[in-house]
Amino acid sequence: MSSSVLLAIDIGNTNVTIGTFEYRAGLGRLGEHWRLSTHREETSDELGVTLRALFDQAGIAPRRVEDVIIASVVPPTLPIWERVATKLFDREPLIVGPGIKTGMPVRYENPREVGADRIVNAVAAHDLMGGPVIAVDFGTATTFDCVSERGEYMGGVIFPGVVVAMEALFSRAAMLHRVELARPRAVIGKTTTEAIQSGMLFGYAGMVDAMVTRIRGELGATASVIATGGLAGRIAGESATIERVEPFLTLEGLRLLFEKNRMPRDATPRKEK
Repeated sequence: MSSSVLLAIDIGNTNVTIGTFEYRAGLGRLGEHWRLSTHREETSDELGVTLRALFDQAGIAPRRVEDVIIASVVPPTLPIWERVATKLFDREPLIVGPGIKTGMPVRYENPREVGADRIVNAVAAHDLMGGPVIAVDFGTATTFDCVSERGEYMGGVIFPGVVVAMEALFSRAAMLHRVELARPRAVIGKTTTEAIQSGMLFGYAGMVDAMVTRIRGELGATASVIATGGLAGRIAGESATIERVEPFLTLEGLRLLFEKNRMPRDATPRKEK
């Protein structure tokens, strides 16, 4: 059976997450996925070499890519990735931004202020869990994106990310040293390392639970909570409110937006049973 490949690219402040979705009979499944560091100074030629190497390693011929969708919160990198898509895959990519169909009314005062990744996460969270739902993304920033029972994007919360907070602490406090974000033996640390680990791990989990409680109060309903991002699993293990962890929530959201805007040839979107 013939199939087409969608390349989904999420450009964040710290990392670029890339995934391939193979479409058969209208159903897109996540296949290969990679995470690269975000380098604002990289050229399209350098990125093209990196992408081609990843495709070669995975045994995927670039000519199989029939469509590309990109979401970026780093504006200077967007035209570079657009050139990569055009040169390597001979495809004009679909860009997540104003004018793209999301199927989700945005109740932000200025919708253009909402990061592309936040809308993508909201769409994916609502597709997976219905509404109301809160998507928590543990990235460079920890973000909470809130969807109403009627499927409306209501806004959210932005908090410093775990790694950003740790780096700020270590750079400003001469007596504190870098530690691994691991679970300490107890909340009350008996060493400086354990005290920092307790603050970061249990403190962030407590922050999540407190924010979810406040958000639920404003939504007027017991919203479901789904988490994504590199540290989602670790924080979720200590949280009382996170119900589900989806490492590739943003990539799945990009797939959904692609299906709403530009489907592969001879394909009709359908949900997997």
